[in-house]
Amino acid sequence: MLFDRKILFNQFPWLKEKNLPMIISADYDGLICASFLHHYLNWEIVGYYDLETIWISEKGIIEKPNLVWVDLNILPKQGKAIGGHIISISNDIPIGFETSCNPNIIAQVTAQNFTNKFPFSTLIYLLWLHSVDIKDDLLARQLILHSDACWLKIQNYPENSNKWKKIMKNYNWELLFDKINSKAFEKQIDEMLYPMLELMKAVSKKSKLKSNFLNIKSTQYQFNPDWDEDIILKLLNLFAINLGWTPPKIPEIIKSVAGNRKKVPLALIKQTGLINFLKKNKVFSYAIPSPRVFNFTSFGMINKSPLDKKNE
Repeated sequence: MLFDRKILFNQFPWLKEKNLPMIISADYDGLICASFLHHYLNWEIVGYYDLETIWISEKGIIEKPNLVWVDLNILPKQGKAIGGHIISISNDIPIGFETSCNPNIIAQVTAQNFTNKFPFSTLIYLLWLHSVDIKDDLLARQLILHSDACWLKIQNYPENSNKWKKIMKNYNWELLFDKINSKAFEKQIDEMLYPMLELMKAVSKKSKLKSNFLNIKSTQYQFNPDWDEDIILKLLNLFAINLGWTPPKIPEIIKSVAGNRKKVPLALIKQTGLINFLKKNKVFSYAIPSPRVFNFTSFGMINKSPLDKKNE
């Protein structure tokens, strides 16, 4: 199967619309996607979601029907989304995901063929969709490849990565992925980017994957908008300086809504049936992060938006 930009833009025309409101994942990946989408399409951050709590601005509530959830996969029909988690056990796509531009759904990747999972980040998917090449600058490439620990996935799963480069044709992968699988690249990212992020305090944990030569783990950063505003601004500024992307304004949050996030064995979902489980547990968002695990979040409602709930 080969992806075709024209077909995808016809299926998801909002991907080319300007001035849309977005709720982003509350982490490094969400912020760098927001920088890209603001610079090229003038999208505006109106909230954050960390898979447990939604933080929303007044504009986000007003613009609820037009929201795009970025680097996220939410279930409700009214939500457009772009993200790269596996959401199907065996080609059972629940109603609601027809508005989700997810490479795994499009390529029919499920928990049954998990090793074929989209190995890149939502940001790299966006770069490919909009045919945007990155300048030939080492730190700029590192910032891109750091999203979702993409460089480590390319190192650890070269066969699957090469397959996806062919699926997503007509892009300068050679420039973006140049010399990733080398001791020199590992040393550079460990000595250039990671100390910079640690100095900003934009590090909250380490990845599970290790690099091939120096056993380096990628740093990861998930933030809390209630008290990490300074770090958010520093990251947006870092992207602006090194990628040339106009930084989006950060939203004035007026409400946060807490959900209930749980992890259960995927075997349980197979027994119950995916659709039945989603209805019974009033699931708002979920992902299958490994062939044996099912993570989900519920806000205790099925036909209403959690944004309608009172502040918590």
